[in-house]
Amino acid sequence: MSALVPVAEHLERVLRATPLLDAERIPLDEARGRRLAEDVTASVLVPPWDNSAMDGYALRHADLAGGGPVTLTVVADVPAGSTADPRIGPGEAVRIMTGATLPGDADTVVRLEDTDRTDPLAPLPPTVTVLVTPRPGMHVRQAGEDRKAGDLVAARGSLLTPTVLSGIASGGHRSVLVVRPPRVAVITTGSELVPPGTALRRGHIPDSNGVLVAGLVEDAGGRVVAHRHVDDDPAGLARALAEVGGCDAVVVTGGVSAGAFDPVRRVFAGSDDVAFTSVAMQPGKPQAFGRLPGGALLFGLPGNPVSAWVSFHVFVRPALLAMQGAPARVVRPMPWPLPAAAGWGTPAGRAQYIPVTLSAGPDGWTVRPVSSGGSASHLVASLAGADGYAVVPAGHGHVQPGETVPVHVTNHD
Repeated sequence: MSALVPVAEHLERVLRATPLLDAERIPLDEARGRRLAEDVTASVLVPPWDNSAMDGYALRHADLAGGGPVTLTVVADVPAGSTADPRIGPGEAVRIMTGATLPGDADTVVRLEDTDRTDPLAPLPPTVTVLVTPRPGMHVRQAGEDRKAGDLVAARGSLLTPTVLSGIASGGHRSVLVVRPPRVAVITTGSELVPPGTALRRGHIPDSNGVLVAGLVEDAGGRVVAHRHVDDDPAGLARALAEVGGCDAVVVTGGVSAGAFDPVRRVFAGSDDVAFTSVAMQPGKPQAFGRLPGGALLFGLPGNPVSAWVSFHVFVRPALLAMQGAPARVVRPMPWPLPAAAGWGTPAGRAQYIPVTLSAGPDGWTVRPVSSGGSASHLVASLAGADGYAVVPAGHGHVQPGETVPVHVTNHD
């Protein structure tokens, strides 16, 4: 019997073999969900002009130096988007709207409500009386206050969320250099599997792994370019692998253990390019990993759905993220320490990766297993309630109620 390999050691082997994919430049409106291939710096000041933070009146603070109510002559209107730069002389003011560029002669804005002219829709008045004296520079957004030209807006590896894309747009960019998404093929194996919704004959079960793994690939930023199912037939699996060329990764579920009919084992028996490893985790002990003739990474995951789900999060997702240049803190995220709401048993000699659900209480968040069956690898329906998984180190023993356990959150709904 082969020795058990620590989870961290197997993950390190996977990541050492994982390449960074090539980059492409695309418009901002096509870039959501992609990862930056380079640092992005501001090419313009953010904001580009001194502008008003309030609807009010732009003026020279020196004209208010005497204190008390001061009446000024109103000489112009400056709405947002105006290119006008009206002159403001002694004793004069300009009505200005929020976001409008501050006239060059002004240094302060007084709010409408701090004057005797509070209606922004009224015709331009001949005068305005300032009732509350602002401090110098009040309600003025300074040019470059957020970013100067050349300042970093988003770092290489950043996920392009709507807020990150907005920041890049504000920095004067219309396109970004991004890493292309990994192209992934998903193959499920098992003569017992039939398409979901099919009437079940004796010995058959729905193929839940196909939809599970394909969805997890998309969640990790990958693109499923092929989706196959094969029976426990080595020749059929070999044909399916040959048909999915041009991929960056192939994820196969099932057939990686030592059973008489496990096709992945039989296809790659004696291969120097694909290794079969017993990893010190439960579920997910049998793993296959290597490289196919076309260069694609091959991940062979256990066929039991909970095992496949855990294995994907622990080994495949980090690789797909690394392919896209994600930072180390994303590739290998730190778990959250959370108290257990209930106790549960653990396996001997292996780290336990148990699906858990989160609950909010008066004292904060707690976790409990999603199923009374613990981390049994066949409990796929219970997996629907999982918010993540807790990791209990090998040899820890029974988890006690209230004990803190490390939790990786996978459901961000």
